[in-house]
Amino acid sequence: MRRPTVKPEHTPHRFDDGTIRIGGELYGVAAEISDPCGWVWSALSLMDGANTLEFIEEELAAQHPSLGLEGAGRLVKDLLNSGYLEDAATTPPEGFTESEIERYSRNHAYFRRIDLRSGSDPWETQKRLKQSRVVMLGVGGTGSHAAWALAAVGVGTLHLVDPDRVEVSNLTRQALYSEADLNQPKAQKAVERLAEINSTGTFTYDIRKVDTEEGLRELVAGCDVFALCADEPRNDLIAKMTSRVCAALGVPWVVAGYNGPLVTVGVYGPAGPCFECVGAGEEAKLKPGWLPNMGGAGVLAPSAGISGQLIAHEVVSLLTGTSRVAPGYVRGLNLIAPDHVVNVRHPARPDCALCNP
Repeated sequence: MRRPTVKPEHTPHRFDDGTIRIGGELYGVAAEISDPCGWVWSALSLMDGANTLEFIEEELAAQHPSLGLEGAGRLVKDLLNSGYLEDAATTPPEGFTESEIERYSRNHAYFRRIDLRSGSDPWETQKRLKQSRVVMLGVGGTGSHAAWALAAVGVGTLHLVDPDRVEVSNLTRQALYSEADLNQPKAQKAVERLAEINSTGTFTYDIRKVDTEEGLRELVAGCDVFALCADEPRNDLIAKMTSRVCAALGVPWVVAGYNGPLVTVGVYGPAGPCFECVGAGEEAKLKPGWLPNMGGAGVLAPSAGISGQLIAHEVVSLLTGTSRVAPGYVRGLNLIAPDHVVNVRHPARPDCALCNP
C-alpha cells in the first residue's frame, strides 16, 4: 500500500475521552479503539490518500516524540492490517473495460466495505469473479434466481444443467422464464436470458438429468464452486452424492431450498464438516422416532427468490474469499416467523470418512 486512506464506509470519529470509532452511523460501528495519547487519531489524520507510508511514519514520530519512529512504524502497520484502509493509488487492473468498471462500481463499493483482509483490493476481488467457473445443477425456483444473481455480479463462466421444460406452474416463482418460453428447455432459455443480462459472461448449458455420482463427478470436475439447486433424487440422496463427489475433488459446494416460508442454505467444503455430519448433528437433537414435517409443494415467489439469492451470496463469498465463516453450516429464516432464524453448525463425526480421510 503506497498512499493509504480510510475507506469512506469506515470513516472514523473521535470522542472527547479519546475513544475512536471506525464506521459511520449508516454502516454501524466496525471497531472501537482506545487512544488516550492521540497517536492513532494522528495517524488516521495523516492517512488522507496524499501521503506516503514513509512520510506518515516520520511525521507521526515528529508529532509524538515519545512514540518514536519505531513505534510509529508498528502503529501504522497495525492500522494497515486492520482492513479499514485502502490504497488511494490503486487503479482497476488490466482486463476491465470502461463499461465493466461502471457496471461493477457498486460491487466495488460493497467489497471495499466488507473485505477487511489486509491489502485487499476490490478490483482484484472482482477479477476473481470474472475468472471463476461455477456449475449449477437445477434452474428452477432456487436456481433461476441464483443464476441471475451470479451472472449479474460478474461470474465469468456459468454452466447450467437441467432436464426439464418450462411449465405454466413454474411462472409463479422462476425468474428467468416467461409465457413465451412454455414447453422450452429451462437450461437453454435461462442461458439466453443471462446473455441479455451480462454480455461479458460465458453461459453454457446441458439439457439432461444428473442423478448418479459418475454424472456429478463429470459436472463438478474443473469448476471453482458447485451449486446444487436440484431436489431429485429425493430424501437428500442427491445432496449426499454431491457431498461425496465434492469432497473427493476438493471443490466447495452450496445447496439451498425452501419448504413453504422456510428458506435455508448450506455451505460445505474442504475446510469444514460435511453435509452428512452437519445433518447427523441436527438429527441427534430430535426426539427419537420423530421427524419434522417439511411441508408439501406450496411456495410463493419470495421463498424461491430468497433461497436463490442466499445461494448466490454464498457462492460469491467462496469465490472471493470474503466469507468470515468456514464451510460446514446451514443458515436461513422463516418468512412468517421472524424470530425463527436457522443457524446450524455441528462438528465432524470422528468416524466420518469424508471429514477424516
